[in-house]
Amino acid sequence: MAKSDAGGVGDMASGKSRFEDIYDRPDPRAYFARLAPLEYEIPHHAQRVFRQVAAERTALDDGRPGRPVVLDVCCSYGINAALLNHRMTLAELYERYTSDAARAMSTAELTAWDKRFYAERRRPDAVPVYGLDVAARAVRYAQEVGLLDAAFSDDLEKEPPGPRLRQALADIGLITLTGGGSYVTERTFAALMEGARRPVWVSAFVLRTVPYEAVARTLAEHGLHTVADTSRTYPQRLFTDEREQRFAIGAARSLGLEPAGREAAGRFHCVHYESRPSAP
Repeated sequence: MAKSDAGGVGDMASGKSRFEDIYDRPDPRAYFARLAPLEYEIPHHAQRVFRQVAAERTALDDGRPGRPVVLDVCCSYGINAALLNHRMTLAELYERYTSDAARAMSTAELTAWDKRFYAERRRPDAVPVYGLDVAARAVRYAQEVGLLDAAFSDDLEKEPPGPRLRQALADIGLITLTGGGSYVTERTFAALMEGARRPVWVSAFVLRTVPYEAVARTLAEHGLHTVADTSRTYPQRLFTDEREQRFAIGAARSLGLEPAGREAAGRFHCVHYESRPSAP
């Protein structure tokens, strides 16, 4: 599992830009500063969807004690958790972390500032959220400021869940993903589903340049039926350069997709996939 969700599978020769240098800093300022000019926006589009799906999953009586937990995969600094459980927008987060005030702070000062900020904006219907990302410092920050109830940096693409994550998987009722389909494959989803004890739903925004069929097949093996929202696509971010755009156009066409109005217009686009237990 790679770090966060704005880059992609493959190396520089593939034409897909990489952002490793911003994924595992002690705090999220470099992340937002780098992605702001690229108008990285998929968490904004996911915010409404994830709130609705989380509410539906929470309302489901699955016969187990306690509320089901949301597991955000490739969570980076907890941005999806921030938008899910707090009265705020992605635009406000960009403004906050690229402000003069934020730039002047030490990480310790920013941490204290963020703890107060998120506590003041916590929604009354907030749900428990765990985060999974190999960027250990990023998930640690998200947990320290109160965005994540638990944080894990297991790399499920390479090894099975460790003892802490294995125990936590019993709590999971909903898995969310925004763009991380560029990094995680069916191996990660198989490991998560094998450790589940509750009925698990999956709500995923995946780049059109990335095939999702293998993940959907793996989820089907665990009793989930996957439906793609074909009514629209969701812009993720601007391309970094012409080379990256050529890569995306070619990747979309190789999957039988038409890039006109989407990749050909200058942005990566995502498709929303929803996976829920098949009806008996």
